[in-house]
Amino acid sequence: MAFPYSPHHHAEALPDAPAVTASIRRAGYRGSPTPAIRGVVLNVPAGARVALVGPNGAGKSTVLKAVAGLIPHEGRIEVFGHGVNRCRHRAAYLPQRAEVDWRFPVSVERLVLAGRYVHLGWLARPGRADFAAVAEALDILRITDLAKRQIGDLSGGQQQRALLARALAQRADLLLLDEPLNAVDAATRQVIADVLDTVRTQGRTVLMATHDLGRLEADFDGALYLCEGRVVAPPPGAFVGLAIGSALPGDEAECVGVSA
Repeated sequence: MAFPYSPHHHAEALPDAPAVTASIRRAGYRGSPTPAIRGVVLNVPAGARVALVGPNGAGKSTVLKAVAGLIPHEGRIEVFGHGVNRCRHRAAYLPQRAEVDWRFPVSVERLVLAGRYVHLGWLARPGRADFAAVAEALDILRITDLAKRQIGDLSGGQQQRALLARALAQRADLLLLDEPLNAVDAATRQVIADVLDTVRTQGRTVLMATHDLGRLEADFDGALYLCEGRVVAPPPGAFVGLAIGSALPGDEAECVGVSA
């Protein structure tokens, strides 16, 4: 199993800096003939909860990975006023469950502990504060009883809780969440919704990919609509909220079925 973070020189957030400012001209994946993102501008205020909305293949995951510093991109991305490599400790990325090798022989506790590696570096041993952060995250997600279980033995909802616990254990100021409510049971959906409400009261920032238009106005401060790697106009009557972003000049596009 690959864990996405490695140690970098960490920088403190600049005063009054947005959580994310980005002008991504191109971003994509090695071996792909075309970029997955073709012109996205973002300006996410600190403390806001922002939805990235669009169908499969719209580019939502790519935006999150670019902000997390996990894929190459052309353009500029800053997290709390610094390049992404200076602020990785402040941004926690939650991948889609399908991207994780659940056959990897590791316990839930150790998976969640991986959220602390960005603070430790690869060679340092976790200490009391790190295990306290893990215990707190397991308790918040209500999976303390699963701590010693192998991740391959978890249900889909338990897997999603474990991944979110790993992100919370990092104690990051920015949470980059890729479809955390997709295909989970009702109990897990409620637990995750409660956690996101708590995160909001703590003043942390959430940038979350979602298909679901139903609760955007209730759960988010703003929404950015994507299709085929570009920013598009929202469907008629859809929630927008804060002005979060736009297409780069010349990259505007129309898309049918953005809410799919």
